[in-house]
Amino acid sequence: QVQLVESGGGLVQAGGSLRLSCAASGRTFSTYAMGWFRQAPGKEREFVAANSQSGASTYYADSVKGRFTISREYAKNTVYLQMNSLKPEDTAVYYCAADRWTSSYHYTSEYQYWGQGTQVTVSS
Repeated sequence: QVQLVESGGGLVQAGGSLRLSCAASGRTFSTYAMGWFRQAPGKEREFVAANSQSGASTYYADSVKGRFTISREYAKNTVYLQMNSLKPEDTAVYYCAADRWTSSYHYTSEYQYWGQGTQVTVSS
């Protein structure tokens, strides 16, 4: 069982930055793929970024490539999403997700564990 707790959301002006954190419980954090997804009002949850089980590979949605960076700190069982050059269209609830076995990092259905989400609002 893995529990995920996100933090770091908030209100920021366009062009600003935020860093989201996702703290994971359990001693097997290093064996899980970690992903970030987001859901805007009236829209489906969409892939943002992911880090493979080994940590060696990262993946990004085209809409955030070059602006967002996913990273993980194994000693703290935490995965981060650094978000720079934020745009109003980045406004959404951001969710952290984990799965031990997936190799299809872009799909919500592939992740077994989810956090409760943290709101990010970007004003124009």
